[in-house]
Amino acid sequence: MPPTIPDIVISRLPIYLRALTRLAQEGQTVTSSHELGLRLGISSAQIRKDLSHFGGFGKQGTGYQIPYLIEQLKHVLKVNREWEVVLVGAGDLGSALAHYRGFANRGFRIAGVFDNAPNKIGTQVGEFTVESTERMAELIRQRGIKIAMLAVPAEHAQEVADALIAAGIHGILNYAPINLNAPEHVRVQYIDPVVQLQRMTYYIP
Repeated sequence: MPPTIPDIVISRLPIYLRALTRLAQEGQTVTSSHELGLRLGISSAQIRKDLSHFGGFGKQGTGYQIPYLIEQLKHVLKVNREWEVVLVGAGDLGSALAHYRGFANRGFRIAGVFDNAPNKIGTQVGEFTVESTERMAELIRQRGIKIAMLAVPAEHAQEVADALIAAGIHGILNYAPINLNAPEHVRVQYIDPVVQLQRMTYYIP
């Protein structure tokens, strides 16, 4: 993949993939940038421009073959394989993530749930037994895990992130309401519902 592709383009690819998967589930085999644009509120020109970064996936006048485009987008996003993920934090949010069934069919599988609270260690969260964070690095190294989800309080997030990175993690999905310091080779994505609500209220009269 060319290194000059803007991150905003990459951020739209999973949205396209989700829409295409829904179309396939509805029994549709062909779509167009116009139809995708109507579904997603994105201009057809933008969709064509985004996809053109990765090659020609469709033909003018005939549209996109949905199964083929799904396959190609999964290849670009590297979700044509299953990624193991460690989940750190077994509180309310971590427990909800552990119970979430939407990871498995989209390229991800939780490999273990960790916490440092004595009252959490050994308890059952969904199908997982919560393990001590002291065993976290061992699992990461043994299994070659590259991705972690962080659902810990803000005051502990940096310390846990440092431990994850030292163990070999290259990508962190951070639910803690704090920005992390991470080396350049580590990708951090942030999910903070309050930030999104505050962004939304700006537009509400």
